[in-house]
Amino acid sequence: MTASTQAISDAGVSIWLDDLSRTRIESGNLEELIKNDDVVGVTTNPSIFQKALSQVGPYDAQLKELGKVDVETAIRELTTTDVRNACDIFKPVAEASDYVNGRVSIEVDPRLAHETAETEKQAEELWAKVDRPNAMIKIPATLEGLPAITATLAKGISVNVTLIFSLERYEQVIDAFIEGMVQADANGKDLSKMASVASFFVSRVDTAVDKQLEEIGSLEAKGLLGKAAVANARLAYELFEKKFAEDSRWAALEAKGAKKQRPLWASTGTKNAAYSDVKYVDELVAKDVVNTMPEKTLLAVADHGQATLGIIPGNYDEAHDIMNDLAEVGINFKDVTDKLEADGVAAFIKSWDSVLTDVQSGIDRVNG
Repeated sequence: MTASTQAISDAGVSIWLDDLSRTRIESGNLEELIKNDDVVGVTTNPSIFQKALSQVGPYDAQLKELGKVDVETAIRELTTTDVRNACDIFKPVAEASDYVNGRVSIEVDPRLAHETAETEKQAEELWAKVDRPNAMIKIPATLEGLPAITATLAKGISVNVTLIFSLERYEQVIDAFIEGMVQADANGKDLSKMASVASFFVSRVDTAVDKQLEEIGSLEAKGLLGKAAVANARLAYELFEKKFAEDSRWAALEAKGAKKQRPLWASTGTKNAAYSDVKYVDELVAKDVVNTMPEKTLLAVADHGQATLGIIPGNYDEAHDIMNDLAEVGINFKDVTDKLEADGVAAFIKSWDSVLTDVQSGIDRVNG
């Protein structure tokens, strides 16, 4: 492990990789990242699988074995195979951490983001198909996704809640999680083997807010460039601390072995070249959080990350001030986060459409 990744891990941050492909698994690269860079989990999404499945070659053998199946079945087989194999690689990490880490996430079809019953049904199907205790099923934090999150947890299935941008929605996600764990307990599930993370998106917030600040153009507005995302995430951590400390239901669940739903910082690759390439890691360090990083960001952190640069607790007042200042210069943050959620769902659907096309081409190619 590098000194930088070790320091960040020691500060309480679990480093997960925001990428997965068959090549990464079969080449031994994933095991190397676990050994050398303190990677203790993996997240995937439709865009990541689109990139992986568009490659000619790595999936051809399995496509040939599957034959002329329909494209939806082929995608299910390819993606769950990768996630299952990654889960096996992470099994020692999962066991050593009592299943807090060593988790590998797979997302429900993004076209179901506003379909509660269908999301719940597919979450259960994916869990059964992967058939590994250290898997996680990703469900978008849309309004329709919230009851599906609760229902999925109630069945004893670990959940990664994705596409969270606002504090309002994050609070609803925590409530959905706790209610799901209450129901899981009532259903006789082993709470100690369950885990959940709440994927709170970061860099996309700065991209959206900075654009508006540049358009406003005042000195006050420009003085807030690059500050919205970190402030928003820090306030999410404040909410995390508050909710789990004050909810009486949670104390009872924790006594039975339940683990807190940890905040996961997602979208942590720096989009603006004017900012540090480790900005959304160094400035969001705290106990009991996950930071999932694209490989480029992970390597940058390993090279020059500074775990003590931005410890979250102690910076809440500044974060509140920044959010107030953004409102004063004319940023409607709710409008920003509502649009980011809608755009996030749309982007994943677009990637999924590309997956359908790429995998159908693969089916046709290997079957002549």
